[in-house]
Amino acid sequence: MKKRKKKAGQIILRCPYCGRNARIRPASYVYGQDTLDTESFLYVCDGYPACDAYVGAHKESRLPKGTLANGRLRHKRILAHRALDAIWKRGYMTRHSAYIWLQTKLFLREQDMHIAKFSDYYCEQTIRECNEFIKWHQENRKGGKKCA
Repeated sequence: MKKRKKKAGQIILRCPYCGRNARIRPASYVYGQDTLDTESFLYVCDGYPACDAYVGAHKESRLPKGTLANGRLRHKRILAHRALDAIWKRGYMTRHSAYIWLQTKLFLREQDMHIAKFSDYYCEQTIRECNEFIKWHQENRKGGKKCA
């Protein structure tokens, strides 16, 4: 996804699916007027809703949280987050340590270690690595083995 600055503080993203621009809009543009969070913003493809690509924006800076994603990829990212969250929520390691562990497993630079930037491939790898980690810990705890 290409990112270019138009004016100071204004960013326009290019949609990787249809090539149109994506602009910052209130979250209600996608989620409807009944959204509870009236301060949230999204970068939404100009082709929306035919092209359903969008990504959240940080509240303070309004910079994109990641890369534009269609519905399928957004769902994959949710599943990848759940898989990684399961590691620290079950107490296997801290949240910070879990991110560092995954960064090492996926051979990513720190600045690329954001699930909101992940492709389908990295989402799949995240889910696989996390599931294998949890499975290994469950098997070794059941058998009375101490984890190394």
